[in-house]
Order: sequence, then C-alpha cells, then structure tokens
Amino acid sequence: MSEAQQSPHSEKVVPTGGCYDCGGRCVIKVHIKDGKAVRVETDDGDEPQLRACARGRALRQQVYSPQRLRFPLKRGGARGEAKFERISWEEALDTVAGELLRIKEKYGPEAILLHTYSGQAGMFHSSIFLRSLLSHLGGYTSGWGGASAEASVFASRATYGTLTTGNTRDDLVNSRLIILWGVNPAESIYGTNTSFYLVQAKEAGAKIVVVDPRHTATVATFADEWIPIRPGTDAAMMIAMAYVIIEQDLHDKKFLSKYTVGWEEFEAYVTGREDGIAKSPSWAEDRTGVPAAVIASLAREYATAKPAALIPGYAPGRTAYGEQYHRAASVLAAMTGNVGISGGGAAGFERAPVGPMVPPSFSQLKEGTSYQAQLQALDIPRRLRKHPHFCNLWDAVLEGKAGGYPSDIKMAYIAAANPLNQFPNVNKGVRALNKLEFIVVHEQFMTATARFADILLPVTTIWERNDFARAWLSGPYFLYLNKVIEPLPETKSDFEICRELAKRLGIHDPLFDLSEGEGIRQLINSMGDMVPEIPDLEKFQRDGVHKIRLAHPAISFEKQIKQPEQNPFRTPSGKIEIYCQRLSDLNSPDIPPIPKYIEPWEGPNDPLRKRYPLQLISFHHKARAHSCFYTNPWLQELEPQSLWINTRDAEARNIKDNDQVRVFNSRGEVIITAKVTERIMPGVVALGEGAWYCPDEQGRDWGGNPNVLTRDHYAPGGGFPFNSCLVEVEKLTPQ
Repeated sequence: MSEAQQSPHSEKVVPTGGCYDCGGRCVIKVHIKDGKAVRVETDDGDEPQLRACARGRALRQQVYSPQRLRFPLKRGGARGEAKFERISWEEALDTVAGELLRIKEKYGPEAILLHTYSGQAGMFHSSIFLRSLLSHLGGYTSGWGGASAEASVFASRATYGTLTTGNTRDDLVNSRLIILWGVNPAESIYGTNTSFYLVQAKEAGAKIVVVDPRHTATVATFADEWIPIRPGTDAAMMIAMAYVIIEQDLHDKKFLSKYTVGWEEFEAYVTGREDGIAKSPSWAEDRTGVPAAVIASLAREYATAKPAALIPGYAPGRTAYGEQYHRAASVLAAMTGNVGISGGGAAGFERAPVGPMVPPSFSQLKEGTSYQAQLQALDIPRRLRKHPHFCNLWDAVLEGKAGGYPSDIKMAYIAAANPLNQFPNVNKGVRALNKLEFIVVHEQFMTATARFADILLPVTTIWERNDFARAWLSGPYFLYLNKVIEPLPETKSDFEICRELAKRLGIHDPLFDLSEGEGIRQLINSMGDMVPEIPDLEKFQRDGVHKIRLAHPAISFEKQIKQPEQNPFRTPSGKIEIYCQRLSDLNSPDIPPIPKYIEPWEGPNDPLRKRYPLQLISFHHKARAHSCFYTNPWLQELEPQSLWINTRDAEARNIKDNDQVRVFNSRGEVIITAKVTERIMPGVVALGEGAWYCPDEQGRDWGGNPNVLTRDHYAPGGGFPFNSCLVEVEKLTPQ
C-alpha cells in the first residue's frame, strides 16, 4: 500500500480509481479507519478534476456487498441452477488443472475456449496471464469482436488507417457547433470530463444538437435541439446531409481534392448519377422518420458553422450495417473541412493522440502500414477462419467444425467477462454452455454466466490489489490504483490464480515470477518515450493520478493537414479514403468501397415488422457498467430497470405506466415494468443493457435483459447489431 494521506479522527486516505468499462476513469479517494473503507471522495485537486459519477461513488457498497463470492465453489446441481458446494482452493485448482490437461490430451488445445473481456480495467491485472498460461499449454481458441465499437474500428481503419482520430475533449470549447450523434455522456460518460467540457462549450456559445431515438439526460442537460431518428437509419440521414451540402455548393472542394481519394465516386452515389436515386432529404425522411427540412437545416449548419465537431457515438454503429454510419460520419467531416483542425473533428473512433492505448509490450493491436496488413485488418472472412466472432460464439460451441468453425470447443475458461448476459441470444447461449464438458469462471458475484460454472473461483476487486490504468479510450492522465483494503480471506487475483495453476501444470514462465509491484513498474517503464511525463513512479503511486499538462488541445491529423507531404495518412493512398480500395478488393456487396445506406434487417422496413412492429434498442444504463453494479443497492435505487415505450405505442396496447409487460420475439421473452414516456420516439422501445438474466421455469426472463431478444449475427464490418432487433410488447395477463 502506498503512503497514505493522513486525515483527522485517525483516518487515512488512500488514492485509487473508479476503473470499469464504464466510459470513464475517475479519481477515488478512500477513507480507511481500522482497516475498513468508511467513506469515499473524488478528485478535489487541480483542474481538470477527474470526478466520479454515481457508480464510482457507490464502490464501497460494491466491495463490501454481502453477495460477493467468498470462497471457491463446485457445481452441485444442474448448470444454471446456481447450486454450489464450498471447496478448498487446493481442490479447485487441482480440478481446473486436471481438466485443462484432460481436454488438451483428449481433443487438442484448440478445444479450450479462453474468454476474457472488459471486466478488467487495470493494465497489470489483465488477460495477459491467462493467455500466457494457456499458450504454454499448447494454445487455445479465442473469439474476436468488440461489443462496444467494432463498427467504428472497422470504419476508422478503412477511412483513416488508424484508430487515433479524435481531439482531446478540451478542444470542444473551440467548436461553434457540436453534434452528438447517438452519444449520451451525461450518463455513459464517454470520456471522463466530456460533460465538463460540453458545459464550457455551451457557455462559449456553441450550439449543441443531439441525434438519438431517446430524449436522454444529455438532451435535457445540453441540447439546443433534439432530433429523434429510427434506429439503423443513421447512415441514410448522413448521406442526405451530404446531398444538401453538395447541392448547395457548401462542400470544401480544396480540402477534398488535396486530402481525400474517391470523392467523385461518393458524389455520384449521393446525387443519384450512380443508380438513378437522389439521396435527398425527402428520400431520407421516408427511411429515418426525420423531417426533410430538419435534415437540410442540420446539413447547412454543419457545413457553415466551422469549426464544427460531429461526434459519432457507438450506439448507431451497433446495428445491422453500422459501419456505414461511421464511414458516412467521417466523410461528412472531410466534406466540411473539419478534419485536423481545432474545434472540429474527424468523426472517427474518437481515440485522441495523447497517451498510449496500451503499453507497447502488451499490445494486441498492431496497425500495420503496408497495403497487405491494412487489407487483412478489414478482411472479415479471413479473420473468421481463424477465430469465431463473439456474436457467433454460441453457434461455434454448438456446431464446431461441422458448422464451419475453426474448432470443436469442449471447455470454456472465462474471466473478467459475463458472456451469457452480454452477448446476443441468451437462450442459445444457455444451450451452448450446457453442451460443454467443463466450465471454469473467475468472478466476484453470482452472475448469469457464473451460474453455469463447474468450478467458480472468487477473485479480488480493484480495491484489493495494486494496479495502474490509462484513461478511457485515451486522454491526458494515468491512474495508480493503490490497494485500499486487504482482500476477503479466500479470494485471489487472476494473477495469483494463474501462478498457482502454472505450478500444477509444470509451466515455467518468468512472467509468473514477477511480484505485483515489479510487474507494474516494468509495464510503466515499457512505455518509454510514449509517456515521458511520468518521471517519478513513487510520486505517481502516492498521488494516485498523473495528469499530463497540455499546452493546447491535442488534435488528430493536425500534422497531416498542415504538412501533408511529410505526414501522410496511414492509409495505402496516404489520404483520407472516401473510396477504399481495400474494401473494393473484398468484392462484397455488403461492404461497399464508399459509404452507402443499406436497408438493415430487423429495421423499420423489414417485413418482419408485421409480426414484431417495434424496434428495440439497448442503452448504457446510468446505474451499471455493462453488467457490473447490477446488485449494488445504492444504484438500484437510482433508476430501476424498465422498458421505455412511447405513449402512443402504449395506448395502442392498453399499457399504462408501471404495468408489467411481456417483450418478445422468436428468440425469447422478457417480463419487465413499462415506463410510458414521451422521451422515446414512437415505434421504438428501449431497455438498459447489463441487467442480469433471471429466467423462470418457462424460460421467461424477469431481469429485463435485452440480449434475450437480440440476434446473434455480426454486421458485415464485425459490429454487434444489438440495436437491430424487432419485438412486440403486450400487457402481461395475470395467470
């Protein structure tokens, strides 16, 4: 534990962080008395303060929850029943090691599925140890695909050749117009201090427009204008905005000529020269539900209010063809000359050019600059031949090689993840987990996935170990996560578990010989010149935070715009690729070389709407970080799980506020309380994601989990189509 700051009444204050995959990373100061955390504060130091939201302030209830898993467990009933017997660590680890060897020897190492995800926010306590362990054992099968932003990743690689496409948030004060498209930072944070800088921008005179099917807290707090839109049609509206900008001669021709390739092909598509269909605001109104006049007005504003920041959130990309929305956003930014300038933005993945995403020695993201490397990053069929997409994880287990998947999976090793709850088509996931011969799960709580474990290993929380963390996405600060309290007596970190398993498996790796402190030190030192601003590790540990002082906002592509000859874009052409030859070479009609609107399945015009007429979207809930915090009593009081439904849709179904309703389609059924409101557009309903799956004897979910209803097939660019989902809603009839 670091040297703690002293406070009155014999308390000491230990700095750490609120670090989940929650959209932010904040400073937490924990007051300790007699070895116990008694209260929590947040950043009160120099500006900009990294202040906690409700989730960070509720961490004490999380760590001290009576529902924490406190000792190793062995399944005693059927999978999913959550009937377990307490066992010793010796028995638990011996069993896991024995099963790893048995599965490897009987079926080969590829029969072992290793699944880790975003439940770990620290840089040291990460998946690297499990991956190293199983690599020494001979290998394993893993999936791919980021549930949050895979469509944006695909689009940014295609258009810019990099994921570093954003400006630091302090640059928002320089914008005259800010368009938040499918972004709700008032609740989902979307980068710590985004709301803080939006306030500054608004005070400086910026107009803020929010495009979203829901009237969110961000709309209520910041927006001058709310534009509701049908889910899955965002690309149509953006392309219609491009039409207006072209027709009214508002596009930046010099910028397009100097910095882009493929403008002519895109212009031909937008104006209708390619296919005879002009992508006008009237064309888009029929698809999006947004009035043509509203589309035209926003297009003119964005083209003329320079500098303007279009921030494309990830939610619209979580649709059937979500990568087209993200590519269209970047083209709008290029058309208006807002790329690489202060107050503007490239409308890409939003990672800012400050602070590395991960230390280079642990990086799994290698952005090759060669044509072949770039092509392979976008070649989805090639990637699928090696690893299943997480959207198809359940089919990969159920069908194996006979279904065209790379291996026959017999065992799942799951840590820092809750895939049954968080991946699409939960009911199929239940069948897949029941097919496996053995499942081991590292967990803190009895989650939906943990209920299916054969061996369940209790792990520590971030307060019970040391670590360090970067900003969410990237940003000008780092956090040292000091150990705050001693772990629960029979819990271990993932690192400790892997070290114990390595001994049993006869694996010798210097990685497992590291102490926690030395491992953290090596990781920080491995950053080298990438983060020269951390000269004093002891001070960093003592303070718990290191803020990088920027002389001015960091602007992505500033050098490419000011000195293009010396600083080409990281694409094969060296320019912004409106037309992407790498996509053209894939020869797939679902992945065109220019951004296009493709009618989504389970969208507003799908014939399936005759049976399931409402579009379901899932949103980041203010009381959770994905499925974390679900049982936290403070946060449960903040906003109970409910189904948002428009007054008009509710009246048509004789549904009143607080009625119990059934939400259903061919994949499953959810029983939930209705929230009848004008804050969601007609034809759309919404459930907060992350609610824990809780089925009854009939298989109906009473937890309110939208993934009981979502389709388990990836979008062409690899995105997760959570928001392309058709359902019907009925008032629950008492039985």
